Amino acid sequence: MPGQTIVEKVLSRASGHPVRAGDITIAKVDLAYVQDGTGPLTFRMMEQMNLVKAANPKRSVAFIDHSSPPPRRELATDHVYIREFAAKTGMILSDVGQGVCHQVAFEKYVRPWDVVIGADSHSVMGGAMGAFATGMGSTDVAVALALGKTWLRVPETLKFDVGGKFSKGVYSKDLILRVLGDIKTDGATYKAMEWGGSAWASMPMTERMVLSNMAIEGGGKCGPQPSDRETRRYLKEHGREGDWKEVAPDADARYESVHPYDAGELEPMVARPPQEDNVVPVTDPSVKGLAIQQVYLGSCTNARYEDIQVFCDYMKGEKVAQGTRLIVVPASKEAYTRSMKEGLFDILLDAGATINSPGCGACPGVHLGIPGDGEKVLSTTNRNYVGRMGNPAAFTYLASPATAAATAIYGVITDPREVK
Repeated sequence: MPGQTIVEKVLSRASGHPVRAGDITIAKVDLAYVQDGTGPLTFRMMEQMNLVKAANPKRSVAFIDHSSPPPRRELATDHVYIREFAAKTGMILSDVGQGVCHQVAFEKYVRPWDVVIGADSHSVMGGAMGAFATGMGSTDVAVALALGKTWLRVPETLKFDVGGKFSKGVYSKDLILRVLGDIKTDGATYKAMEWGGSAWASMPMTERMVLSNMAIEGGGKCGPQPSDRETRRYLKEHGREGDWKEVAPDADARYESVHPYDAGELEPMVARPPQEDNVVPVTDPSVKGLAIQQVYLGSCTNARYEDIQVFCDYMKGEKVAQGTRLIVVPASKEAYTRSMKEGLFDILLDAGATINSPGCGACPGVHLGIPGDGEKVLSTTNRNYVGRMGNPAAFTYLASPATAAATAIYGVITDPREVK
């Protein structure tokens, strides 16, 4: 028998018997969570099924992040319901100001070998920890919360092997945008997007998280990555070194396809509206020099401390261009606090930025930075389909924090390699 991929290994452990791609299995759930957009639907379904309980309360989390703090009465009332349900079932509550569910879950709860089920599509980010992490609908998550298990089909795996060395000004966001441009938004539908290679191995965890986070933009069921020394370092940094276990695919694992990339050949990339696979290099005439009215540094994709630091490395001593707004929303309280203590907020404020409290902000189009009709936004978020940031008459371009910083300085989409 051939060896196993990461997904096959993790789901075999959770199922209690060996599984292969294509198998239908019932797997133990190690971590389940909801957010304030999906949580009320999940909890009402649990009530309808007479399953008002949490199978593992200490591994069940209700996040209030999408409308944090709430901009409308209806949303504030939903928050009341979430708090009351969490208290009733013993679930952990992550309230206003703690940050985006996927980021906080990664910092505090996701472990190597875990099966993670979230009521939000970007739950796939947990794959960077060496877990099987995926988003599901509210009814499926209701069952996972109440019973501690779920059923699923084991996905086939696409392997992305990244060699070489990243050039200055090029980051994992550019890599995943390039991959999406190549495979398109349906190229990995219900597949596992597994990552490896020498360039991958040298990535810090915060860069790896971007790759798993945007697996769903390729249609991916999950975005698993090996758990190695860097995983251990990250867990130790967060006081969780005891959670570390090695995870790696077998050398003879069977993949549906293998996609090699040379990091040294990559350029800064930009995804143009109306979707994430409409990708070109930042030097392409269709984007280079394009006037931008708002630069948005936020989301679970690229608003960690390290992303804000990259942005500030370019922005230090500079001012935001006249006619352009800069809005910054750190992904978590950890990112917010560290950025503030280490002086990054001073750089941002001196440049003319507006800094909002940790959460999803304008990424899902709820509040805290929704653009006006006809405006163009350069964003470090993960989606740019029509209406994603709250206005179907606005236009969103996706890029890395480095490209976002260069753009903020000049007010037009700018190659970061030309700035420093």
